[in-house]
Amino acid sequence: MQKTKNGQQHPDIRIAVENFGPIEKAEIDLRPLTVFVGESNTGKTYLAALIYALQRAFEGIPRVPWLYYDTARFNPIYYSQPADLSTQTLLEETQKALKKLAVTDQPFKFSDLPMWVRARLQAGDAHSEVLENELKRCFDFESVSELARFTKSQGEAMKVSFEVREEKQTLWSFDFCDAESGTNIDKFIDEDIVLGSEDRDIFQRALNVKDQGIPLRFSMQVLAQPYYLPAARSGIMETRGVITSSLVDLATPGGLERFPESATLSGMIGDFLKQIVNYDERRVPSNEMREIAKVLEDEVLRGEIEVRRNAAGSLEFRYRPEKSEQALRMSRSSSMVSELAPLVLFLRGVVQPGDTLIIEEPEAHLHPAAQTKVALTLARLVRAGVRVIITTHSDWFLEQIGNLIREGEVMKLGKNKTEPATWLTKEEVGAWWFRTEKPVAEIPFDYIEGIEPKDYYDVAEELHNNAVEFQQHLLNEEEFGDDE
Repeated sequence: MQKTKNGQQHPDIRIAVENFGPIEKAEIDLRPLTVFVGESNTGKTYLAALIYALQRAFEGIPRVPWLYYDTARFNPIYYSQPADLSTQTLLEETQKALKKLAVTDQPFKFSDLPMWVRARLQAGDAHSEVLENELKRCFDFESVSELARFTKSQGEAMKVSFEVREEKQTLWSFDFCDAESGTNIDKFIDEDIVLGSEDRDIFQRALNVKDQGIPLRFSMQVLAQPYYLPAARSGIMETRGVITSSLVDLATPGGLERFPESATLSGMIGDFLKQIVNYDERRVPSNEMREIAKVLEDEVLRGEIEVRRNAAGSLEFRYRPEKSEQALRMSRSSSMVSELAPLVLFLRGVVQPGDTLIIEEPEAHLHPAAQTKVALTLARLVRAGVRVIITTHSDWFLEQIGNLIREGEVMKLGKNKTEPATWLTKEEVGAWWFRTEKPVAEIPFDYIEGIEPKDYYDVAEELHNNAVEFQQHLLNEEEFGDDE
């Protein structure tokens, strides 16, 4: 479990899918650092995108499954008066709950809420509709049914479920099934959940209505936000101006008619682009995030990512190498700089402790030494309370994460002469192996092997054997040639 922005703890989350995109079956626990590794086209990005969609649909997946929407996202009539309750009964139930909420030194359970509120939160229809819309948006599909496994199990039901736990107790769960017969949902909430101080404050504000006593919707500040850095981030950084201009053209009258076949962006790429286009350089990050970004610039980029405005008022991002008086445009910087610049910007002005940061292939375009240093950045984020999820193909990355876990385990034993700046424990890291036509499997940490999948060793062994065979041929030829 990790702290949120206000120091509270995140609940544990277990996610399971069947027949989802390329994935036959997967069941994973989200850890402070979750690693997806394996062959290409086996579903790593699909599962990462699903986690992003779930985080958005369920407002960060909190301890209590709030159903919060602003008027732009959902019809607030969902909290109108129940047909089977009189106004008087509703008011009596509400006032009874408010009195108990006011006694702050007494525990307040989910079962202490008015029955009509519990019934609304336990119903899954509204969350199902929001999740469907979020899945279609994130994957750029017309229908959720298109996510059903498109390899060998056409026609089988696509299932997505997750369970929110705290200290081995299930707080609530949600199951979503899309089959030829239609969509089925199942939602469970433990009535014995004890509400924390923030939960109680939210309910007090929601129920303490001065007029007819009919609250329309809860209002809350989402404590944990998800952010997604897609694999195409370096290209987006270099061409964001062109992309933005094209989107503006599409948004103008007649735009869709003039470009009827224009491709659309997936929700994750669209959200990433909006963060870059609307980046606020005046936003003050936490000291932890600022320091992590600075170390990344100093140790890997060996320079600084600058944010400035041009004459037209548009944002420009430039790279200033160490001891250089000239800052370079992203298009003139190395691929490493354009690849890591978005991460620096997100750490300086977007991501906060408690958020979830999903990064596709953080090792892309990086020298092996730089890959190991970025792995250290991820460990620093975990220590700061950011939940990190990555997809990777990098052996160097996995080896460094393995070393960080070993260092954390040594620290547990009290063997370190000084406390290391970066470390992880085996409980904080979950590595999951994706393979063609096989269920996703966890790679348990091993003191010797680390978290590397077996096929990495198979590739290394085959390369070594081939090298030995070729070397032997060359040595034999050289020996016979000398004899002649």
